[in-house]
Amino acid sequence: MKKLLVLSLATLFIATTSCKKVEDDPVASTSAYKTMTNYMVANNMDLPDLLASWIVGAPATVADVPAFIASYDIIDIRSAQDFADGHIEGAVNSTLSGILAAAANTTKPILVACYTGQTAGHAVVALKLSGYEAKVLKNGMSGWRSDLAGPWESNSGPVNGVKAIGSPNWVTTGTAALTTFGDPTITASGDGAAMLAARVQEMLDNGFKGATNTDVLNTPSNYFINNYWDQVDVDAYGHIAGAYRIKPLSIAGGEMSNLDPSQIIVTYCWTGQTSSMVTAYLNVLGFNGQSLKFGANGMIYTDLHSHQFVTPTVDLPVVP
Repeated sequence: MKKLLVLSLATLFIATTSCKKVEDDPVASTSAYKTMTNYMVANNMDLPDLLASWIVGAPATVADVPAFIASYDIIDIRSAQDFADGHIEGAVNSTLSGILAAAANTTKPILVACYTGQTAGHAVVALKLSGYEAKVLKNGMSGWRSDLAGPWESNSGPVNGVKAIGSPNWVTTGTAALTTFGDPTITASGDGAAMLAARVQEMLDNGFKGATNTDVLNTPSNYFINNYWDQVDVDAYGHIAGAYRIKPLSIAGGEMSNLDPSQIIVTYCWTGQTSSMVTAYLNVLGFNGQSLKFGANGMIYTDLHSHQFVTPTVDLPVVP
């Protein structure tokens, strides 16, 4: 009888401790993707959270510059040579992959400057997911001075920004019907915070992920394309053939399940800046995302009623 009692107690101990291990270890009861995304939603790191107050335009006048730059710690992620040739006063130079190390020395909200405002989106996603307050300098240094606007001018405007006008792969029919896919597969360990930190650095190390409008317009079937516009704008302008329209796009709302993790997901917007943010976020989650560079400005510039890049008419100061 005593031996039976001991065996029963031992069995009960094993059962209760086994149950406790599963409850205390989220990785044992759910996928790495679920563990990480649950953490992100719980900590206000869903995509709509990051897309709230994420971009700021250059000051309107030279007189406004001192107050503007005093509001931020500015990190410029252009090449070391271009930084040396002229940058915003007080800015520090960093690579995209080193942005978090550069951010460790900041005490103010961070403003990230690049050439066009697109690569900066990847940096700002990483910063926001790492707990920093950060914004993109709208249109990058192209929006700061006319003599730095070349990257935008050569990819938009009435000559260089009309790649989709007349293309058979720019259509006015309805966007593709949504379907549901499984979650991406990510390799990560630790709790949600540790997984996220590792995925953020991996995204940065992989660099800016962009697609050209020529490639996408020539062979749209090679991609899972998301037109990140409101429906009223799709109705007004049309879209790339075969594109979906998934907006809003969030973890909490379940829309991530409408993306196919087995395909290259190309997101496009008006300028390539919002789509850079979306793409960086998707790549942290384990998708294979690319941002359509220069967005609608590179495809239907002359048809646009708004959101057009305009070369600055006021040249703001830079220092060597």
